[in-house]
Parts: sequence; C-alpha cells; structure tokens
Amino acid sequence: MSNSAQPVVEAANRLGEGVQWCPRTQALYWTDILASTLWRYTPHDGATRQWAMPERLASFALCEADGWLLLGLASRLAFFNLDSGELQPIAAVEADLPTRLNDAVCDRQGRFVFGTMHEPEGDAPKQAIGGFYRLNTDLSLERLPLPSVAISNSLAFSPDGTTMYFCDSPTQRIQCCDYAADGSLGAPRTFVDLAGIEGDPDGSTVDAEGGLWNAQWGMSRVVRYRADGREDTIVLLPARQPTRPALGGAALDTLYITSARDGLSTATVRDEPRNGALFATPAPAGVRGLAEARFGGNPSLS
Repeated sequence: MSNSAQPVVEAANRLGEGVQWCPRTQALYWTDILASTLWRYTPHDGATRQWAMPERLASFALCEADGWLLLGLASRLAFFNLDSGELQPIAAVEADLPTRLNDAVCDRQGRFVFGTMHEPEGDAPKQAIGGFYRLNTDLSLERLPLPSVAISNSLAFSPDGTTMYFCDSPTQRIQCCDYAADGSLGAPRTFVDLAGIEGDPDGSTVDAEGGLWNAQWGMSRVVRYRADGREDTIVLLPARQPTRPALGGAALDTLYITSARDGLSTATVRDEPRNGALFATPAPAGVRGLAEARFGGNPSLS
C-alpha cells in the first residue's frame, strides 16, 4: 500500500530532523540542525515558532519536567527551558573525536539514547568512529556496547521497550537488539537489509502496533515495516531527502515527516522548493502512534 504526503510548513530547512509530537502542548517540535534552530508547529492554528540554539541542535527529547527539553547539541548535552531560554550544560560528548551528536530517542524507562557521526575534513569519506550512548536519569553517561558507526540513525524502541532499533546509515541496514529494563543489551541482528537502494535509511519511529516507519534519504519516501521486518506501507513525498517521521495529532493518527535540502544544487532547490519542508499525511486506517517517552532526569541535577 502506498500514499503521499504534502507540505504543511514550508520551512525551507537545510537539515530538518528529530521531529516529535508533544501531547501535552498539542504541538510538533523539530530541529533544523545546520541552522542551529528549534522549530515548533501547532496544527490547530498553523502557527510556528523558532528558537535559536548556541550551536547545531542534532536531536532532543521532551522532558517529564514541563517546559524543558533535553538537547543533543553537536558537541554536548544540555537542558533547555522553552519559556526562559535558560541553558543548563550536562556533559560534553566525544570531545577528543571529529564527531557530532546525531539521532536520539528516549527508551521506555525515560533514559536518553543517542548516537554520533563522523565529520571528516573536506570530502573525505565518513569513518565508523562514532558510537551509541545513554544518558541515564541521574545524568550519568555511558557508551553502549554496540559497534562503532559513521552516521548513527533510526533509533527507536518497540512499544514494550524490549527491542531497540538503530543503524549506521552507510551500511544500508537497520539493526535491532534485545533491550532489558535494566539497560542491558543483547547482540545486534539485522532487522531490514536495504543493500542496493539508491539512498540510505535515516530516522525512524514506531507505532502502537510495533510497525517501524523509516525515512529513506535520497528516495523521497518513508517505509513502514511490520515487527517481523516485512514491508507494509510506502509514503511518497515531493522532497528528495526525508529525514525522520513522527506520528502526531490529537489522535496520534497523522504522519509528519521532516526533510532536508542540504547537498542539493541551487538549481534543484529552485526547481523543487519543497525540499526542506515539513510534510504530513493521514496514517493508514487503524494505525496510531505512541506518545514519545520523556526524559526522566531532573534539570535541577545539572
């Protein structure tokens, strides 16, 4: 089954990412990483708001503490207060490596799981020198026992939290592993092998049935895979580089998708101006999202 998504915010993002729905505020949040900007969109009135960040904002999480976000900035983790603009530093990440933070999600226990990516000089190829990490609710930081990565992506958890999904985008393979409540991980295994596609797997989200929705960079599509890895639904959009999907709206039945225009030629951006927009489409009948897990750590601890 396939359908298509249409733009709802002509955001012209250079690298839109990290989209997620907040049921408390009935709003959608996402980041334009390269513009160091946090975005918010409220569907009921179509209004948008932006916050300038002190450096590139790679990813973030909603917090249990109202009004706060946990930021995955390019070089560090920090709390951010949406009302006051207060920034509370937590920890630097991979300060000795040419990497930055990238994809992230909270596990069902309220811990922030994130990955990094290599930023080589010039046009050199990215190398698998980054890693996956977890910020616990006591603000302790640990590296997860997973293979090193060039571009971390596709982080998501099954509805019951016992399966963690992740990928190193250049390998074109989405992996998964068992994930225990105490934070221990099982051995990685292949969930979906996309070898040979003309793009790369990017960000993902999981719906209430356990279906994994994956944005596929360079392929103008988001694909839903059932919990057993079988392809189920394809959503096409008029943008070459979709980056991450999220299920939101009052009933969690609208699929939102961020996109990017980074790396596209000036002529392509001119002729295809919807690259970089925020897109939306109704989810297939009966499919609903899950409320995003919130980070359980207290900003006062930082």
